[in-house]
Amino acid sequence: MDRTELERMLADIESDRVERTISLTDFEKYGEAICSFANDLPNSGKPGYLFIAATPNGVASGAKIEDQFLQQLAAIRSEGHIQPLPTMNVQKWTLGGGDMAVVEVFPSDLPPVRYRGRTCIRVGPRRAIATPAEERILSERSVGRSRTWDARPCTEATLGDLALDLFSLTYRPNAVSFDTIEENHRPLELQLASLRFFDLKTSCPTNSGVLLFGKDPCSFVPGAYAQYVQYNGESQADEVLQERRFSGDLLDIFRDLDRLAKELADGRPSDRAELGYQTVFDYPPKAMHELLMNAVVHRNYEGSTTPIMINHYSNRIEIQNPGGLFGDLTPDQFPKGGTAYRNPVLAEAAKVLGFVNRFGRGIPIIQRELERNGSSAAEFVLQPNYFLAIARRRP
Repeated sequence: MDRTELERMLADIESDRVERTISLTDFEKYGEAICSFANDLPNSGKPGYLFIAATPNGVASGAKIEDQFLQQLAAIRSEGHIQPLPTMNVQKWTLGGGDMAVVEVFPSDLPPVRYRGRTCIRVGPRRAIATPAEERILSERSVGRSRTWDARPCTEATLGDLALDLFSLTYRPNAVSFDTIEENHRPLELQLASLRFFDLKTSCPTNSGVLLFGKDPCSFVPGAYAQYVQYNGESQADEVLQERRFSGDLLDIFRDLDRLAKELADGRPSDRAELGYQTVFDYPPKAMHELLMNAVVHRNYEGSTTPIMINHYSNRIEIQNPGGLFGDLTPDQFPKGGTAYRNPVLAEAAKVLGFVNRFGRGIPIIQRELERNGSSAAEFVLQPNYFLAIARRRP
């Protein structure tokens, strides 16, 4: 952020790139503003700015900006109400004669962006909900801007390759607000496109659309399944006790892997000093759930015929998925250096369907649950072409 530019915007009237508010408590307003700037309907390609503790005429309100408040603002990004994740910065500045919190929001590569299921935009100095025509404009930009495989068109597929009832009855009610659905007279293609599952320019589903709603996703993405093998020992040389394949649309795979996480738990009572008994697990179910969901969301689907491999040995479970760390995230930074999503549309879908609660919290939850269970911490092996997670069985 540049001070001269911030001061200039504060001195000017509100616009499609500037919003001011005095309130330090209206997080709904903040969420809608961030969503609006991320959509960048005017297509300026420039960030928008939300000035908090600023009066309408650009003067500081006199409020004190504390670190805790800045942390709450930053948490808006990952709490899951804004999808896909916005790119934003939060800083405290001394402007207009006092403290202000400034939220800088960059245009999304994957519009339309929604806040609580509604596509918020800015029309000049005011906020609004996008009309069908405005959503079409945003949707048509999405694939052109997209840098990720999951948002690109799957040119071999057609609308007939999708199980459209799965979208209409299961996904859409969780992704789009009820009032938007009630007034929705948009064609089905536009509804899919507004959620990044259909490309209007090529008239075909996107790769994420095929994975989530395809009648046979593996016919287009051969490695889009998970393979589970249990061994009667500590290596692959030992006897195979059982093999299972989890395939189909991603909703089925998410559900099956969630059930597998519960099956692997194998809870049992354990003595706890002065407090009687507690239940401990071979593998705590919440930790296993996060490990399995992460493998589905973060794996490399592009050009890979390799499935997610879940190898269950007598003393550990190894989960290996194709694709190493993505984007700017390096082994030195992992797991505390931030989150880079190879498949942001799939990450959003996992949140919409209730299989993840917040973005960027998977590893901390895994380690917390293992520690509470008395298990050793999960281990991660990072290679350029694969990612391996190891959970040790609790003795």
